[in-house]
Amino acid sequence: MLSSACRQSFSVLSTARRSWHARPAQTPRITIRTMSHGHKQPDYTTYTHADLLQRVSDLEAQLRRLNVSHESSTPASAPGKKLRKKAHKTFDPSKYTTRLIALKFAYLGGAYNGFEHHANNTTPLPTVEEELWRALRKTKLIFPEFGGRSEDEVCWDGCEYSKCGRTDRGVSAFGQVVGLRVRSSRPKAEATVDVGSIPGEKAAEDDKMRDVESAGLSPITEQGAFEHANRLQDWHSVRDELPYMQLLNHVLPTDIRVLAWCPHPPPNFSARFSCKERRYRYFFTNPAYATPPGPKSGEGWLDIEAMRKAARKLEGLHDFRNLCKVDPSKQITNFERRVFHADIHAVSSPRLPDSHLALSNGDLLNGEMPPIAKLSEPALYYFEVRGSAFLWHQVRHLVAVLFLVGQGYEQPSLIDHLLDIEGHPRRPFYDMADDRPLVLWDCIFPNQAQLLLGGQHQPHDGISQHDGYEDGLDWVYVGDDAGNREPSRGAVDEGKFGRNGIMDELWALWQGHKINEVLAGSLMDVVERQGRPLSPTRDVPSDNSHNHVRSDRVFDGSERPRPVGRYVPVMQREKMEPVEVINARYTARKGLPGKRVIGDDGQDMDE
Repeated sequence: MLSSACRQSFSVLSTARRSWHARPAQTPRITIRTMSHGHKQPDYTTYTHADLLQRVSDLEAQLRRLNVSHESSTPASAPGKKLRKKAHKTFDPSKYTTRLIALKFAYLGGAYNGFEHHANNTTPLPTVEEELWRALRKTKLIFPEFGGRSEDEVCWDGCEYSKCGRTDRGVSAFGQVVGLRVRSSRPKAEATVDVGSIPGEKAAEDDKMRDVESAGLSPITEQGAFEHANRLQDWHSVRDELPYMQLLNHVLPTDIRVLAWCPHPPPNFSARFSCKERRYRYFFTNPAYATPPGPKSGEGWLDIEAMRKAARKLEGLHDFRNLCKVDPSKQITNFERRVFHADIHAVSSPRLPDSHLALSNGDLLNGEMPPIAKLSEPALYYFEVRGSAFLWHQVRHLVAVLFLVGQGYEQPSLIDHLLDIEGHPRRPFYDMADDRPLVLWDCIFPNQAQLLLGGQHQPHDGISQHDGYEDGLDWVYVGDDAGNREPSRGAVDEGKFGRNGIMDELWALWQGHKINEVLAGSLMDVVERQGRPLSPTRDVPSDNSHNHVRSDRVFDGSERPRPVGRYVPVMQREKMEPVEVINARYTARKGLPGKRVIGDDGQDMDE
């Protein structure tokens, strides 16, 4: 039997062999000769303890030499060597052409602090304009002139930027328009440079090349001038252009979507001043809030016909100082605006005839309650107003007054009183409607022919009435044939439907909200059916029960009606100071006696 020392030596040798054979497969296996003489395997049983230890030492030394030799022959696997990173490629705007375009886009305003970004004004939520600017910068479509300012701050200098409407926090838009200069795929103009054959002309040619490059042009020899001219001639301003809508929608938040772009705006186009009509819609339900059935419970139902009668009184040229919010910082003195159309429209077929929904001071027409409707499926309506321009919060003030008329607190004649500036030069105090249901529905840019037929629509008495304008810009919408590109140019992203189509994103956004609506509506239906059912013939507790007088509740478009105590008619309330006094007090406080008057051009201010 072998001694313990021999067994220990064999163990060391076996470990060495296992460590060698356990090397990665890509490492070439090296055969170690273990015989001392000839080709026969030595008989280790005849080795003494000293011989075995010597043999193991020899083998380990040989193994170390082989490892060093192998590693030195493969320098790529040397430990600690770092791969050199590729240098970041700088984007050079001078290599690209630019063009002026218009973009039409939509957004849901609930997650944003309005559309407009104000420098040095930190807001609790981002603005839509910030998100748009970041998307344009990320896609390298604009090249602002920062002039030493931080490139992380919103800057439109050098972009020929203009915007149509300015929506407030919570307000959405489905037809917002901006104009701006963006990068184009159109081949850049190249200067032809003759390559002289005389050696003495080499220095002159070098000077000519430097002059061409300093002018922002790409030098080209006469041999390539013909091919370049063909490329310019074959380039199509829509088909071969960058996919602006797809590029932006890929990086914008899902609740901001670019819907169309105009490749050829008219000369001197401005999204603000070229827009001659803005259209707003305000959505609401009927009933406006949960109301129990019963002959004495008409609360919550809106008189749609009375609201329509009041809305039509808004059409025409009027001074709307009593139907807007006065901003003294703007120093506005002209509050005349023209409304082309104002009316109430049904979104879906009403469950009940309008004649059955009309209320007056809490009493039902014909003394009857309308049939019981499913509260989770109320009728949907919207107030639409179209005008040349609007004052600050004007639409939300119009809606607030219409809701008072619809609830029976006011008569349609309230509109006449508020528009009578001679009889009522000071605005009564009342709250405007909620922001969330309001949408800037569309912005209209008529062509020159329409403007010549309809006049310039300046606010004076001699102008004729009409229903507004039709849009004259040549829009390319998502999915239009004119905007389709070659399959190799990314046509998968071009359509409305299909993989990466715009409808995929919008459906996902809508589906999430719809499921929440269904769940909340189903819960409301379950609770309504539980317990002893109410019937139309069963009395509802009166307002004076338990020696308690209930507060009147005013619907303002939000989720819940607002308690107001005993309702006071609008024309009996406290009045604001005249506009002239408000403006004068502001300029005196700010020390701006010569402040320029803003907004007298009849342009849109804010909503």
